[in-house]
Amino acid sequence: MLNEFGLIQQYFNRPAPEGYLGVGDDCALFTPTPGWQLASSVDLLIEGQHFFPDVDPFLLGHKALAVNLSDLGAMGARPKACLLALSLPEIRPLWLEAFSNGLFQLADQAHCPLIGGDTTRSKQGVVISITVLGEVSAGQALQRSAAKPGDDIWLTGTLGAADIALRLLQGRLAADSERLAASRGALEQPWPPYRLGHALAGLAHAAIDVSDGLVQDLGHIAKASQCAAHLEWDALPVDSSLDGLPADLQREAVLVGGDVFQLCFTGAPQQRESIMALAQREGVLLSRIGSMQTGSGVYVRDQQGLHPAPAQGGFDHFGG
Repeated sequence: MLNEFGLIQQYFNRPAPEGYLGVGDDCALFTPTPGWQLASSVDLLIEGQHFFPDVDPFLLGHKALAVNLSDLGAMGARPKACLLALSLPEIRPLWLEAFSNGLFQLADQAHCPLIGGDTTRSKQGVVISITVLGEVSAGQALQRSAAKPGDDIWLTGTLGAADIALRLLQGRLAADSERLAASRGALEQPWPPYRLGHALAGLAHAAIDVSDGLVQDLGHIAKASQCAAHLEWDALPVDSSLDGLPADLQREAVLVGGDVFQLCFTGAPQQRESIMALAQREGVLLSRIGSMQTGSGVYVRDQQGLHPAPAQGGFDHFGG
């Protein structure tokens, strides 16, 4: 029967790349690139709160790393390495094999090797924490406080699919197998455009990853930059899996639905061609969805005019 050390050795111990000291010592080691700043982020995923107990463990391994890569992209940083802390009620070999395969597949694609971590037993469900390490050229990080009045607001990917998939899986929408099949991948296997984020360092102004809802996350940029954000409803990239749903439900899913893990950023209008060229080079769907203005708050312009964005909604870990 596997113990803790056997678990690590069998499922999570891979040779570290050249220049790294990985699993096997008290700390991992690597050398930062001269002239670059270290960027780090950590996310916690808890069974029953952030993922369903019966989720495909391969997809869970992917998402556990993807949500962190999304944070790096939002800072303009490129991945360097990651650390995994994993708490399990028991050792389940088939689950661990699938989870580690999903994690390593994305880690290999992102050039973000797993270089250490910890495992322990939990009395309840699975708890996953990944710390990701990246680097960005000194002084070039994309910060939430750097937006300026007149900036374009850009968004990668589409909106609403993950929110609709979650509603369907929770039974808050009438069962619809076709719609679930079209939207579920956005919830369980997000693909954040982290490479585009790194390419935007020094070109875009402010950025954030949309994890808790577009209005809530863009509101963080507006507040930190002491600006107002004006969104154009007709420019928002509504995911096709929302087709046929009531207009008010679409609006809620698009504006406040979470688990998007796409990049929202601002940039000077003079940089439009350069920004679009980068997105095309990376194969990323990119939409110009509004502009930053003087003032405060987030607003949406539709056929009825300019209105304050929904005040409620957006994910809050300690919300009621």
